[in-house]
Amino acid sequence: MRMRRRTLALGAGISVLVCVPLAVSIGAGAASDVLISRDRTAVASSVRGSQWVAGKVTDADPASRWASTDGPGTQWVQVDLGAIRKVDRVRLRWDDGFARTYRVQTSVDGANWTDVYATRSGNGGTDDLKRLGGSGRFVRVLAIQRGRATGGYSLAEVKAYGPEATPLRTVTPVSGALAAGLDDGRKKEIALELVSSAENSTLDWRSAYSYIEDIGDGRGYTAGLVGFCSGTSDMLDLVNEYTRRKPQNVLAPYLPALRTVDGSDSHAGLDPGFPTAWRAAARDPIFQKAQEDERDWMYFDPAVRMARADGLRALGQFAYFDAAVMHGVSGLRGIRSSALRAAKAPSDGGDEIAYLDAFLDARAAEMRTEEAHSDTSRVDTGQRVLLRRANLDLIGPLTWKVYGDTYRIAAD
Repeated sequence: MRMRRRTLALGAGISVLVCVPLAVSIGAGAASDVLISRDRTAVASSVRGSQWVAGKVTDADPASRWASTDGPGTQWVQVDLGAIRKVDRVRLRWDDGFARTYRVQTSVDGANWTDVYATRSGNGGTDDLKRLGGSGRFVRVLAIQRGRATGGYSLAEVKAYGPEATPLRTVTPVSGALAAGLDDGRKKEIALELVSSAENSTLDWRSAYSYIEDIGDGRGYTAGLVGFCSGTSDMLDLVNEYTRRKPQNVLAPYLPALRTVDGSDSHAGLDPGFPTAWRAAARDPIFQKAQEDERDWMYFDPAVRMARADGLRALGQFAYFDAAVMHGVSGLRGIRSSALRAAKAPSDGGDEIAYLDAFLDARAAEMRTEEAHSDTSRVDTGQRVLLRRANLDLIGPLTWKVYGDTYRIAAD
């Protein structure tokens, strides 16, 4: 597992996301209200079946409805208004599957969201939310905690109103709006690029096959895609696997030494030739594939499974993966335990944003216990920035900073 390589100090702190419930006003609409969501395109994080698709929330049929898949955790439905518009009022009509905790959000690009309303005491029926003062091309209802013990969420209508039907301006929406976890190929690529920005100061994670150095963190040599270390067993496992796939390779002669130094920072039996041999092996496609497979088996797959079990979407899955890369899966479990003492996971009915905020707090606290990890910018100006934008599905474009450097991933 890779330790931080760069130690550029950041001077400014990062504010914490705080969502304040806004007042609900139920009654007659303002004279200037114009329905701007009728028959507009809608998408959702999931649907229970073809008769419950997202578009049912914007049609004129009072008997139709959107319904998510069953289960606890966060789901959403969003409406594309076609252009950036003022959104002063949103009227929601819940079916039996109402949300006790939910947020109404607006977005210019479908990736970065702003809360215009939040509640933890929803009781179903019709919620007529006024004086919201929002604007955006997209309106999203983010359902966080179910009002019932079973089932999913269900909305019969999402009606957005503004003072006029004239758009403020048009905007090209991002693609890939449907939710996908890191098992989706493009989302996984984004996660690997995010990790690489912190591990290797580049989005080109494949350029790290040949990386190797001792960064003085007490773990011996750090090398490869996610910093396999000679002192923490994962480098030994990787070279064992490479040798299984290709018995005659330039690293196989170093296996006895790797077994000896495992658990220490020693280079005994590795110097002076091991770094040169590693870089030579990195040109071999078999070794490259072994690095990718071991990365996934050791860190990516268990982190994503754990995050999915906690009801987390792509951003949370990435946060778990990044923690596993730096701290190991056992370290990830410890950070998760600390977070659970502060907030409920979405799978237990918790607010996904509040839980991830607690997880990042616990992650940063763990990093500060070691000098090698004392710069927490990969959390503070990286993951926390995406969380503040409520970009739970890692929909591009994404912009963040690590160690003072700015990185960007274009729209999907």
